[in-house]
Amino acid sequence: MAKGKRDIIDILNSIDRRIIFFLIALAVIIPLVFHLVFTIRTSPIVEAIFDKMEALPPGSKVLVSFDYSPSTAPENQPMAEAIARHALQKDLKLYFMAVWATGPPQTDVLIANVINTDFPNKVYGKDWINLGFKAGNQGLINAILLDLKAMYTTDVHGTPIDNFEMMKDVQNLTDMSLIVCIGSGFPGVREWVQFAGDPGDIPVAAGVTAVEAPLLYPYYPRQLLGLMGGLQGAAEYEATLVKTYPQYQGKANCAQAVQLMGPQTIAHLVIIAFVIIGNVAFFGERRKRARAKKG
Repeated sequence: MAKGKRDIIDILNSIDRRIIFFLIALAVIIPLVFHLVFTIRTSPIVEAIFDKMEALPPGSKVLVSFDYSPSTAPENQPMAEAIARHALQKDLKLYFMAVWATGPPQTDVLIANVINTDFPNKVYGKDWINLGFKAGNQGLINAILLDLKAMYTTDVHGTPIDNFEMMKDVQNLTDMSLIVCIGSGFPGVREWVQFAGDPGDIPVAAGVTAVEAPLLYPYYPRQLLGLMGGLQGAAEYEATLVKTYPQYQGKANCAQAVQLMGPQTIAHLVIIAFVIIGNVAFFGERRKRARAKKG
């Protein structure tokens, strides 16, 4: 090869990073514009949560804890909304609370997107209630395992807790048929398992960000009955819900995660392609240098 002439390895090694950013942007924008949606298959670890919810008789109590912040809402919020929609569809009693101070605003988003939109006839205090945020982390969980009303004397609006019909037969967490923690860190799923699920023998399910999910797989299935991991887990639950209840078919607010999986999938494929290109360039360059040393 003549001196100064660039071969394929030189070209791969000199790809401008702005080209990579541009392609990633296209990989996200194009699927969003054209509403690219892939078929979602439900994994057993997500299906276990759905099956548990389906098996609960009407009137069963489900506590949902919003233990995340707006920074992870794209992954966590669709999980919480799918769980709430499923519970209300099944006429289960929903109890909202948070051990994160950033949780209550996410509860409000759910109320607007799910209850006010799809279940306007559900009655506050009879079908669902918002207990709000309390400080204390795992200490709070440990306390309400023994006596919930000692910590929650009022709901989030300051109304005495005993004024609500759905709170009259609730003393502590063992009265719950299922606890669902939607979380993204500490305190979160592990604390709910360690301080409520295990000591109270209460079924616990969870939805967490994709980066946290691998840390929680060892808890499944003995301590966690199921786990939604990242956007994929949320999309699996949404897809199963829509398949089981066709009245939600075509409703955008019922398939947020499913719609976001298109851009995420294409973006991941682009990233994988550049990882392969990077490795080809690295090993090609090393081989060239070895040949040059041999003369």
